[in-house]
Amino acid sequence: MPPEGKHSDPSTYLAEERTFLAWIRTGIALMGFGFVVARFGLFLRELASLKTLPQFETSSLSVPLGTALLVTGVLVNILASVRHVRIVRALNAGTPVETKPSTMAIVVALLLAAAGLAMAVYLSWELAK
Repeated sequence: MPPEGKHSDPSTYLAEERTFLAWIRTGIALMGFGFVVARFGLFLRELASLKTLPQFETSSLSVPLGTALLVTGVLVNILASVRHVRIVRALNAGTPVETKPSTMAIVVALLLAAAGLAMAVYLSWELAK
């Protein structure tokens, strides 16, 4: 029998593991999307340098935006790891784990919404030219 106050229910640990893995997938997706956005800007510059295609103006926004998404993905993975270790230690010690909305989830969602809105405004502005 486990000591009093310790969590012996495996479903608690498995739920935390699923949450951790979901955050890791989110971080990897952000890094992959950032890489694609950055490389797409470089691809457009290469296309613009070809003389056979009509000349169009390219923006240098994709490389910084892609880099920012990549760095955000790295930060999400680091913060998810720290959070996971902290919660598993609390579960092992029998300390009650606070159940409150995830600050990290809210911050990531707001950053992605802001990036999406900025891209939509930028694309609308470019198409209106």
